[in-house]
Amino acid sequence: MVPGAELRGVTLDCADPQTLAGFYGALTGMRELFSTDEFAALTDDSGCDLGFQRVDGYRAPRWPGQDVPQQFHLDFRADDLDAMEELALELGAAKPDHQPGNGRWRVLLDPAGHPFCLTSS
Repeated sequence: MVPGAELRGVTLDCADPQTLAGFYGALTGMRELFSTDEFAALTDDSGCDLGFQRVDGYRAPRWPGQDVPQQFHLDFRADDLDAMEELALELGAAKPDHQPGNGRWRVLLDPAGHPFCLTSS
């Protein structure tokens, strides 16, 4: 029998873990699991937590360019894309000019510069 691994969480590098945790907590409704100066974590009932770790000299990804590659991004399903985009922007996200996908999803940048997508599917 092959052992299985279950995804338990994703951790993002950043300069300010508490600020980024606050952004994603407000965006997703996830609640704080714990927080220190070096690391903050959010949780909910999905079984997959979001972590944020302080990195000295953090450099934000340069999307869509690859001078500082994104390496990965998060996707979030939203029932109302317009309302979720508006909330994300109010919380400090930015909307880059480059929007691939012909309207099927929207690319935003979190306050630390990580790209993430909002999609209705």
